[in-house]
Amino acid sequence: MSAYAIILAGGSGERLWPLSTPVLPKQFVSLFGGRPLITHAVERIAGLIPPERTFVITASRLVQLTRKALPGIPRANIVGEPCSRDTAAAVAVACGIVKKHGGDSAVGCVLTADHLITPVAEFRKTLKDAVKAAEKTGSIVTIGVEPDRPAVEFGYVECAGEVATGTKTGFSRVKRFVEKPDAAKAAAYLKSGRYRWNSGMFIWRADVLESEFSRSAPELLPLIGRVARLKNTESVLKKDYPPLRKISFDYAVMEKARDVIVAKSGFVWDDVGSWLSASKYLTKDTSGNVEHGNTSFLDVSDSIVVGTPGHLVAMIGVKDLVVVHTAEATLVCAKDRVQDIKKLLADLRT
Repeated sequence: MSAYAIILAGGSGERLWPLSTPVLPKQFVSLFGGRPLITHAVERIAGLIPPERTFVITASRLVQLTRKALPGIPRANIVGEPCSRDTAAAVAVACGIVKKHGGDSAVGCVLTADHLITPVAEFRKTLKDAVKAAEKTGSIVTIGVEPDRPAVEFGYVECAGEVATGTKTGFSRVKRFVEKPDAAKAAAYLKSGRYRWNSGMFIWRADVLESEFSRSAPELLPLIGRVARLKNTESVLKKDYPPLRKISFDYAVMEKARDVIVAKSGFVWDDVGSWLSASKYLTKDTSGNVEHGNTSFLDVSDSIVVGTPGHLVAMIGVKDLVVVHTAEATLVCAKDRVQDIKKLLADLRT
């Protein structure tokens, strides 16, 4: 497979605060399997896309940290954004990178840096077939995940008719993208069987994606062209990024694209975007407590506790709490209020 991988790694992961911070965001947290999530992301494509065709787009302040976490990726392949402009600008950079190195017909895979996916073999099979489908059909391919609950924290993709691609993976036409729904809509989506979670992974030919940018977000075309033409990508970004508007790739392009198909994946996917979702991958005791680090409990139940080496977190007679201690901050939160962590951080910044 001669595709290119572009891993977007500029997120802040605020809902996993205080373990995830602007200095050490979620993709660098070694909470799962003892390795950073961004390392998992690169390991997942091993054997499919080699390091020299793997690129990472992250914040400028995180470039050195990314290089340290990914020593096998060429230093020049880790690109720093001078400021955050959401995912539309980052995907435009990805399009320019693929066009520069592989030409108009090269296939690019926009992948995520901070998700957990199992089994990896199933992910690789789906990605390989998605690349073939993008090459053959000229469609933009997104990877949909079979929902197992009425999640309100994810976006959804509504599927229409089946699409023949000549691969073992099933594909459907995308009818529409749906933003994070309320609980009633999420339950209806799950019951209908027509919806998949939007994984945020997209596979496309460079010429096809550039054409869609031309239709829906023409202000980003100069960025694609300059990244494709000029050797120093970061110097292009320093000049071109600051004036750009902040807008997501979904809003700017995908919701308006003419030809999008969705791969029906068979793997389990989780964006581990909150302490409740992250707790599923940590050790649980007989009282329902999820614990990581140095902890001690007496009459404690159904709580999530994360400590740091050399610091004991001791709890007595409580239940349904989230307690996370780091060298910089300590969070104590009711489990049913974890969605308010972002609001707390916004208040702290004002």
